Order: sequence, then structure tokens, then C-alpha cells
Amino acid sequence: MFYAEELNFRAPLQAHPNPSSNWSEKALTKLKAPNIMKIDVPNKPLDFMTCTFKRSKINKFLGSENKDTFFSNTDRTRVVHEILASTTYGKRKRAEVGIDRLLEEDIFQAAYPLHDGPDVIPPNVQDEDLNKRQVLKKYWARWGVWYKYQPLDHIREYFGEKIGIYFAWLGFYTGWLLPASIIGVLVFLYGVATMFSYEPARQICESGGDFLMCPLCDEAIGCTFWNISDICLQAQITYLFDNPGTVFYAVFMSFWAVSFLEYWKRKQASLAHHWDVMDFEEEEERPRPQFAARAPMMEKNAITGITEPYFPEDTRKRRWLTGIGVLCGMVVLVLIFMLGVILYRVLISIPLSKNDLLRPNAQSIASMTGACVNLVLIMALGQVYQRLAGILNDWEMHRTQTEYEDNLTFKVFVFQFMNFFSSIFYIAFFKGKFVGYPGNYVYIFGLRNEDCANGGCLVELAQQLVVIMIGKQMINNCQEVAVPKLKQFIQRWKMRGGADKGDVSRWEEDYELVENEGLFEEYLEMIIQFGFITVFVAAFPLAPLFALLNNWIEIRLDGAKYISEVRRSVADRAQDIGVWYDILEFIAQMAVISNAFLIAFTSEFLPRQMYKYQYEWDLHGYIDFQLAHSPNNSGLSKPCRYKDFRDDEGNLTKFYYQLLAVRLGFVILFEHFVFGVGRLIDFAVPDVPESLEVKIKREAYMAKQALQEVQAPQKF
Repeated sequence: MFYAEELNFRAPLQAHPNPSSNWSEKALTKLKAPNIMKIDVPNKPLDFMTCTFKRSKINKFLGSENKDTFFSNTDRTRVVHEILASTTYGKRKRAEVGIDRLLEEDIFQAAYPLHDGPDVIPPNVQDEDLNKRQVLKKYWARWGVWYKYQPLDHIREYFGEKIGIYFAWLGFYTGWLLPASIIGVLVFLYGVATMFSYEPARQICESGGDFLMCPLCDEAIGCTFWNISDICLQAQITYLFDNPGTVFYAVFMSFWAVSFLEYWKRKQASLAHHWDVMDFEEEEERPRPQFAARAPMMEKNAITGITEPYFPEDTRKRRWLTGIGVLCGMVVLVLIFMLGVILYRVLISIPLSKNDLLRPNAQSIASMTGACVNLVLIMALGQVYQRLAGILNDWEMHRTQTEYEDNLTFKVFVFQFMNFFSSIFYIAFFKGKFVGYPGNYVYIFGLRNEDCANGGCLVELAQQLVVIMIGKQMINNCQEVAVPKLKQFIQRWKMRGGADKGDVSRWEEDYELVENEGLFEEYLEMIIQFGFITVFVAAFPLAPLFALLNNWIEIRLDGAKYISEVRRSVADRAQDIGVWYDILEFIAQMAVISNAFLIAFTSEFLPRQMYKYQYEWDLHGYIDFQLAHSPNNSGLSKPCRYKDFRDDEGNLTKFYYQLLAVRLGFVILFEHFVFGVGRLIDFAVPDVPESLEVKIKREAYMAKQALQEVQAPQKF
């Protein structure tokens, strides 16, 4: 009981049925529609009105007469872990304290709570008689229930609030992807339905030999002239990703991201109250065992007054700056590899352009194969840097686990964001912008700077997103299936020596499972995905659909991993998703700016609109208007056309500068409008629902009344 009070446990005062529900269940109930997602899980935990546990008032708490069941198994594991983590086994002055230090020094091989029995579901047993692990496996961690609600209260009861809040966030995020996916599919279908009536594409397809285009590379190395009618199919496909619907969808997804984050804060607050962690705050953290083992000196803690390991702050800052320098070096390496992929695309497109059959698709083929090469490099560099970041983080000597995790999160996210998105940013905002014009082309390493593919940079951007996003999801899912099973096989082989030793104890069975490595990788994967579906959604409206399909698989994969493949972790408490929420907000704000520039400078939306208003509403003659004539001194063997707003001397036209002003104005208007409406949503949607605020105050009052003691007046 001492540790229960020391760890600020919450104890029940009154029980009532668990009222937990979600918005979709309420909506379907009001519509009187069947709800195939609903699932009745046995042994649902009760909901309690609670307050902070105090030994002096033990008799006031519900169930206090039964000492064996008053504290749950997860509470008991927390107490045991606290005892093991704080017990001195040697000299305290040397920080020889706790099981984590013993693990660090290889005195013990592992320390973990045991699972509640086997995960195999026995035949002819009532569901109510299954252990908690078996209940979760049957009703959550298997493919057959992929479309059902997650039993969040059962997950929290078994794994603790930290893992429970992750699965709650993942389920909430996946649910919000559904409307985004539906709208994205409708926008894509609108493009399909109107593709063949798109006037500029019709002009390209019917142009025949009217528009002779300049060679895609220098004539001196064998590239030839071509007709714009050769890219008829690419022009039609371009419209699928560059139509008025994609502009609407970019605005919609900007509001979607803001609303998702605001409503998650409400959901998070409701869960924190429901799970009794709303006022949870970490007490003064003990030094990490790795820090304690390597710290060069001891010093008194100003807060606790206890002498503990110390590392000079100046030295730590210098090491941190060195780590930032390494991070910058790795980002430069990413850019070098990106330059290598650019050169690959340029070189591979040259022989393809010489082939009459492949010439119309030369740049598309080069772009697609380049994206595959880029994906391989991204995944390889990501693995290398994550290991390097761990080494750097250990070397920097962060005192507490929170400091360690926050610094690791910062390093890995910054690198992975640059790793995954640098090539996409290049295609979206830089490729084709610095090519030059016939007679005055820009060269890099003796090769002409690459231009956008025949269909335009937006189609190439969509190709890049498809390959990197979907390829990454497929690779990650394969790893999540194969790697734990392989590690489990190796662990079992080491322990049993390849022979079946018959019945083994519970702790031996759990030792054969894979070590629990926490939630860092799970969050990072979803954060990168959130970037894909928001930052460049204007170029690929189907991105939320692929994210939704992946997450349906991800939830069950992660569930099966935690139930059957990894050791049970200590049931840590948490009231939110921590620093990951700040990263999500950063990505949501970046998405607004990125989509504004994407529509303004990469899409053909604004040039088409200006041509409509200034020249021809039906876009007749638009293709001829946007194709410039090669200058007389271009050095080409015959006159040709190229895509740009220039006159016959190669100078930018008045229309170009008018368009530039409109583009900049659109960016300012778009981001001010979206950010302004976002602030209104933030103001209109309180972080804590009003009904929850009343409930919290009511429960605090009732708890105070229940624990109130009448004290006799003292005589002086």
C-alpha cells in the first residue's frame, strides 16, 4: 500500500456500467442502421468514479475488504517494477541501483511481466472463462475481426494506458481516413468521367504533326524531334491528377487535418478521464541506468537532495551539437543520393529517347524506374541512420529516459522526413523550373538539366508518391510479419538448443518471445504516412485510400505482435501521445503551404483559368498558346516548339509575369483562408468537451464528500 500511495494510484469509490462508445456507433443508432463494426467482448472492465489512493482512508474505497483483488494485475506489475527499479544492490554512491542497471551490466538477461497464461484459445471453453490474453486474441488480434471496433478498455487493462492510447489514436486516425478516402475516390472518378472531354488533351490528340517539339536532350547525342500528339495518352492521364476537383480536395484535406487534430484532443481528454490519467504527471525521474553506469562523477540532485550520477552540461551540449552536425551530414548524403537519382533519370532517358517506340514514354519510364531506385536508397539510408542516431543519443549522455526519447525522436524524424520527402519536394517545386530554352539550356555535369516528363511534373509527382508510399507500406508490413517470427525462432533455438524440452514454465515461454522495443517505430511509421496523405495530397487524391487499407492491416498486425510475439511490457501510464502530437501539428501546417504552392506553381490549374478569362473560355487554342517557338539562334537543325511562356527571342512574355503575380496571390489567399478557418475550428472546438468538464467537477466534488472526515474540535 505504501507504493500504491507513492505512485499516485487511483482507487475506486463507486462502480457503474462502462458507458464508452464512439461517434459512428451513435450515428448508426440514430439512423437505425445495422452496425457490423460493433463487437461484444466478454469481461468488459467496469467504469469507476475514483480518487487518489490514501492508506489512511482504505475503508472508504470500493472492494478494499478483498486484498487479493483490490489492486489489478497491471497495478501490481507497476509496484513490482518500482521496487526492482529503486532497490539498491551495491553502493548507492556509485548508482548501483535497480534492475535496469543490472540488465545494462549483463547481470540478468531480461526482466519482464508475465503474460496472463497462453494465447492459444482452448476448445469447448466459454468466452467468459478465457484469460485476458486469449480474449484479446479472439476479439482483437486476428484477421477475422479487421472490421470490428477495437476493445480499447481491454487493451488498456492488459497493456496499460501508454499502449492503449497508441491503439486508440491509430483507430481514431484510421476512422478519420474513411471520409478522406471517399472524397478522394470521388475526385479521382470525376477526373476519369471527364478525362475524354478535357479540351487541352483533345487538342494534343488531334494535333497530328502540327506541333513539332524540340528534342528532349541534345541533338548531338542522338535525340530527335517529336510530335506532341505522341503523348496523347499521357495528357489524358495528367488530367486525372490535375483537374478542378484536386484543388477542392487540397482545401478539403487541409481542413481535414486541422479538424482531425482538434477532435483527437477531445478524444484524448475523454480517454484520459475514463482511464484515470488526466492529472497524471511523471514524478522526478531517476537517471537512466545507461547514464548512471557511464557518468564520470557524482553530484547532489537539487530537487531530491540525493547524490546521483552527473555528467557536465557543457560536455553534453558539445556532444549534442556534434550529433546535430552528423544529422546535417546525413541530410547532405540524402541530397547527394537524390542528385545521383536525377543523373540516373537523365542518363537512362537518353537511349530511351532514341527509340521510336519508347520515345513517347521515355521520361515516364525513367521517372518510374528512378522512383524504385530511390525507394531502395531511402529504406537503406533510413535503417543506417536510425542505428547511427541510437549510437549518437547514447553518446550524448541524456540523464532521463524522457530526455533520451525526445532527442531520439527529433533526430530520427528530421532525417526520415528529409529522407522520404526530399526527392518529392524536388519534383514538386524545382524540377523543370531551371531548364532554360533552346540555345540557352542549363547544364549540370555536362548534361542538360532534366525537364518534367511529357505529362507534366504533377503526374511524375504522383508516380513518385505511389512508388514510395505504397512500396514503403508493403516493405514495412512484410517486415512486421517476418522479423518477429524470425527473432522468435532464433530465441527459441538458443534456449532449447533445437530440441523440444516438453512442458516449459510461463516465464520460459515468455522469454522465448521477442523483446518489446516500445512504440517508437509504430508512431514514426504512421507520422510519415500522415505526411504522405496531407503534404502532397493535391497530386495524389488516392493516397488516403491506400493509407486506410494499410491501417486496417496495421492494427491487426500490431495487435497480433503484442499478444503473441513480444514480451509483455510494464503497464506504463500516459495521458496523451506526447511529442508526436506536436509533430503532427507541424506536418498539418506544412501541408497547407505545400498544397498552396503545388496548385499555384506545379499544376496547370491557374494557367488554364487565366487563359479562360483573358482569351477563350472553352480553352480552344490553349496548347498552341502555351508552346513557345525556338529562337532563330537556338542551334537546332529546324524550328520546333517547347513548353514555356516566352517570345521568339526567348524572353519571358507579359502573360508570364501576370501569371506569376496571380500565383503568388493565390498562395497568400489560400494559406490565409485555410489558416484562418483552422483558427476558427480551434476556437469553436474546445479541447475538453463541456459535458466532460462538468463530469470531472462533479466527480471531484463527490470524491471529496465521500472521503470527508468529521474532525472533533480541539481544546486549547
